[in-house]
Amino acid sequence: MRAHLGDQLVIERTATGAARRDGEIVGLHHEDGTPPYDVRWSDTDEVTLVFPGPDAHIHHLEHEQPPTAHAPQGPDTAEAEAMPPGTLRPGDIGRRVAVERRRQGLSREETARRARMSPSYLAYLEERPAEPSMASLIRLADALATTVTTLRGGGTEVPPGQGQSLLHPRLRDIGPQECRTLLSTHGVGRIAVWASDGRPAVVPVNYDVIDDVIVFRTAPDSTPAAAVGTEVAFEVDHMDEALSQGWSVLAVGPANVVTQPDTVRRLTEHAHTTPWAGGERDMWVSIRPEHLTGRRITAAEG
Repeated sequence: MRAHLGDQLVIERTATGAARRDGEIVGLHHEDGTPPYDVRWSDTDEVTLVFPGPDAHIHHLEHEQPPTAHAPQGPDTAEAEAMPPGTLRPGDIGRRVAVERRRQGLSREETARRARMSPSYLAYLEERPAEPSMASLIRLADALATTVTTLRGGGTEVPPGQGQSLLHPRLRDIGPQECRTLLSTHGVGRIAVWASDGRPAVVPVNYDVIDDVIVFRTAPDSTPAAAVGTEVAFEVDHMDEALSQGWSVLAVGPANVVTQPDTVRRLTEHAHTTPWAGGERDMWVSIRPEHLTGRRITAAEG
């Protein structure tokens, strides 16, 4: 019995009244594809180590031929080479792969090596609309320590963090310098304010960090604009769904509107992105952190 990642293991129970069971093979313990396997069962979504018996068989996916170093997988090579740069936009999967790869600081070559595919095919996937096979998606997800569902954009309608907690989690505080590193240069954070109706509100904003000051653009009549002239809390976080780990950083300090024309022009020129919400958002608000704290959840050391 030999299998690939993504194949389906089917167990036909021989005992009277026993139900048929199937699951996706998500882990191999031998390079030649022989048992045992890590299987995610379709009825429970749990992953267990399985040594298949005589009542089990493999339903194989349609797997690709091993890639070569000279020809990209996917479209015909001549067709791919004939496409002028910039003709087509990358597909959603390709964008997600590229973003996750860069976030982890991985080169295309290293990612392709981990995913057991040619760098030319990975470049094609990131730069052109493509629909990779399930086998390729599984290998990419494994190489990037994420899930196929995440690369496909699944779960966008549900809150993050619905996975199982670690068996032995460790929660630790992180210092101001690590907090500044995690804030990075820009991203999406949440600002807590008292809205105009007197109720507390927490809203996401696209932010930049310039000279250790958090800045964001908004409209004068918007909820985030209520931060001006008050002390506010600003939070950023990240969750690794696959590993059930994550971190959060909380910055507390006064918020003020930026009025100096030269500073406004500088902020506009150096902004990494425009607000995702769109519309006229030309009012810059700055938050100068006076308290910077954070926490990180990791697996306890064995």
